[in-house]
Amino acid sequence: LEHFWMPFTDNRRFKRTPRLVASASGMYYTTTDGKRVLDGLATLWCVNAGHCRPKIVEAIRRQAGELDFASSFSLGHPLAFKVAERVAQIAPAGMEHVFFTNSGSEAVDTALKMALAYHRLKGQATRTRFIGRERAYHGVNLAGISVGGVPATRKAYSGALMPGVDHLRHTQDLDKSAFSRGQPAGGAELADELEQRIIALHGAENIAAVIVEPVSGAGGVLVPPKGYLERLREVCSRHGILLIFDEVITGFGRLGQAFASQVFGIRPDLITFAKGITSGSVPLGGVIVNDEIHAAFMDAPGGGVEFFHGYTYSGHPLACAAAMGALDTYAEEGLLTRAAQLAKPFEDAVHALKGMPNVIDCRNLGLIGAIEMSPRPGAPGARAFE
Repeated sequence: LEHFWMPFTDNRRFKRTPRLVASASGMYYTTTDGKRVLDGLATLWCVNAGHCRPKIVEAIRRQAGELDFASSFSLGHPLAFKVAERVAQIAPAGMEHVFFTNSGSEAVDTALKMALAYHRLKGQATRTRFIGRERAYHGVNLAGISVGGVPATRKAYSGALMPGVDHLRHTQDLDKSAFSRGQPAGGAELADELEQRIIALHGAENIAAVIVEPVSGAGGVLVPPKGYLERLREVCSRHGILLIFDEVITGFGRLGQAFASQVFGIRPDLITFAKGITSGSVPLGGVIVNDEIHAAFMDAPGGGVEFFHGYTYSGHPLACAAAMGALDTYAEEGLLTRAAQLAKPFEDAVHALKGMPNVIDCRNLGLIGAIEMSPRPGAPGARAFE
């Protein structure tokens, strides 16, 4: 075990007591010692269709034998264009163009660069500031950490973070909103901080974009108050500031529609995605942009490369094959809307626990680990895996 430096892991502890999985199927892992483990978090909010789904497996296998790799730099393969079309078909109306990356972190970096380049094309090159939010998680690239608001990652790299970034307050208020059903009733006024404090301080003419997760993820699963996202959209539109929804976690059915923006009825200017696009099987991410932003690049005077940005593996054939398999699975099994059907029964069950003795208060938990199931029929039930 010595040679692999594991990410986001207490490596010394892990290697003293390693936890290794050998296979997976549906909702379950099987460990190297034969135990079944319920993957209660879809690993890292990414295995949206379950593990080793047949259409995804077969699509990857078939593609590996036909075309293992082709660059997207002034070259192309049909599958990347087909996947982009499929994503555009389920995206909010007026957002029909997709730029592929390899991860959510890269998608965030790409969206921020697009915002800067867009404003420059529009003759507003002073718009260079970004506004994030406390407790937000936007990946681990320096740009994502800069606009993010998770204290541990910001402290670790504070000396190298981007200048010109400010943050909105987070939306959690346990005194007013604990045990709310659905969106908390109070808290929309927190969005007013964007106009009353941040724009007043920096000037709208210097702000490129606001980036938020529609529902916060790794920094704490925080549902936005009623009217909060709508107010952010209004303020950004009024001042010519782009609104970026980071949907790396919330995309591809996690809230009951393809994207959270559709659940809340708000169209951002850019959407970042990853994770669920391939059900976690092969790394793939991207940015969906509205038609106005895309047109600004395509209609710019002169010729040549419109956007000086990209990755070697943008639109990788195997990743695109996995995406097609995942999108087919979602469509055939109705998985993009399944959460909407399950939400009310699950909500009722969770709220029924309130006030019962010996129930752990999980209001402050952002992540809940997998559940380790006993491999022996009839043995005592589940216990916390971590």
